[in-house]
Amino acid sequence: MSKDTLTDNTDRRKFLIGMAAAGGATTAAAIAGGALAGTESDAAPDKPATAKQGYRETPHIREYYRLAQF
Repeated sequence: MSKDTLTDNTDRRKFLIGMAAAGGATTAAAIAGGALAGTESDAAPDKPATAKQGYRETPHIREYYRLAQF
C-alpha cells in the first residue's frame, strides 16, 4: 500500500470514531435532559395526568388509506 492509502484509511477511521463518540455524547445529553425535565414535572402535582391515547383514525389517516387503496 502506498503512504497516501494508509493515511486515507487512518483519517477515515478517526472520522468514524469521532462520529460514534459524538453520537454517544448526544444520546447522553438527551437522556440527562429528559431526567432533568422529569424532576420538574414531578414538582408540579397540580397538572392532571393525561391518559395515553392509542391508534386513532383521523381524517388525515382516512385520506391516506383512500389514496393508498387499503
